[in-house]
Amino acid sequence: MLSGGEKVIVGLSGGPDSACLLYVLNNLKGRFKLTLNALYIDHGLRPEETPEESEFCRKFCERLNVPFMTKSIDVQAYAKNYGINKQEAARQLRYRAFEETASEIKADRIALGHTSDDQAETLLMRLLRGSGPTGLAGIPPVRGNIIRPLIDIERKDIEKILYDSSIDFIIDSSNLKRDYLRNKIRHSVMPVLKEFNPDIIKTLSKTASIFRDEERYFEIIVTKTLMKLISRKTDRRIELFLTPFEIMDRVIMRRVLRRAIDVTSGLRGISFIHIEDMIDLIKEGNPGDRLYLPKVIRVIKEYSTLVITSEPPVRLGNYTLTVPGETILKEAGILIKASIIEGEEIKEIKKGISGLWKTTAILDADRMVFPLSVRARKNGDFFYPYGFGRRKKLQDFFVDGKVPRDERDRVPLLISGEDIVWVVGYRGDERFKVLEGIKRVLKLEMKKIRD
Repeated sequence: MLSGGEKVIVGLSGGPDSACLLYVLNNLKGRFKLTLNALYIDHGLRPEETPEESEFCRKFCERLNVPFMTKSIDVQAYAKNYGINKQEAARQLRYRAFEETASEIKADRIALGHTSDDQAETLLMRLLRGSGPTGLAGIPPVRGNIIRPLIDIERKDIEKILYDSSIDFIIDSSNLKRDYLRNKIRHSVMPVLKEFNPDIIKTLSKTASIFRDEERYFEIIVTKTLMKLISRKTDRRIELFLTPFEIMDRVIMRRVLRRAIDVTSGLRGISFIHIEDMIDLIKEGNPGDRLYLPKVIRVIKEYSTLVITSEPPVRLGNYTLTVPGETILKEAGILIKASIIEGEEIKEIKKGISGLWKTTAILDADRMVFPLSVRARKNGDFFYPYGFGRRKKLQDFFVDGKVPRDERDRVPLLISGEDIVWVVGYRGDERFKVLEGIKRVLKLEMKKIRD
């Protein structure tokens, strides 16, 4: 936690844990050559108590000759804006305040007063919520620049230290209420568990420690595995090779996918159930299958890779088709080669073959208005699908054809005047099919090009 010479911010609320932490570190600052600063955070939730607490902390720091700072956060507004409960909002804002202050004063460490009791309570809370091994590893003693020097000390021992040293502290009234899960566990569950095991705090803390050791081991395996899996990666997109997943155990798959998401900032927010859905897609899905997850995250199984992305779907630009010649549609990743067939060559063209529409279209050029354009879909689009016999909304055609939602805006539409001639790669329009006696045929060939 400390090697000596660090500048440390100590989180101080005035309660027994934080008071003990500041007292202990202050006694050690000479030996470790520490520079201490205490920070009190006003959550804006108890305005009637906050001034007294803040004044207590200020005087406590004066006696110890430790610089004292305060910072205010608006928990209620943050919780409302982000749709989360006040406890989670307070936790997020509190850590943000610590990090911001550390950056402002160039502190090396942030010391927090979590104890062995907090560790045991956290383990039970996460167990009740259905957390896996990572959650059951509890509160890490060290995480980045955050240290928790009291994490292996029980609260009863902390209170004894304070009593023996004649150090006052105050009690946050919210800690006495049973409105929150942690307080219910602290005041209702723990006393019952201690009847069965008087050392339950040590037992649960040891359990969390075992989970942390195992997590460290798994992290090494996951890191090595993920390094072999990544094909390409950006801040909002990661592509993983599929072949290694074929022999991977489901336990490792969960962790690898979770890590892949955690290291790609634009993908955070995926829950356990989504990870399971992703594994099912890998094991049972077909190329082209996909998942639509919260926060506009999409998971796409391609032939050789699994793509996880939160990038907005690509929309095709506007083009004029070169006839005869080649036109590259960059957003769609395709090239369309157009040629006009006339005279005797028309006899070699097979009339009205619907199987051509995936890569080739053969259409009546004399019915078209040139130049032809290519664009993306827009509201109200319709056409007469070849072989269907009547008008159909493009949206309905995409739904019936199971065209993925995130692909529809880059499907090219070949336009003659105001009419759709060809939904490129899918179907031509019945009105432009090749009939007997036509004089000119437009032949279109589609080819995939590299991104």
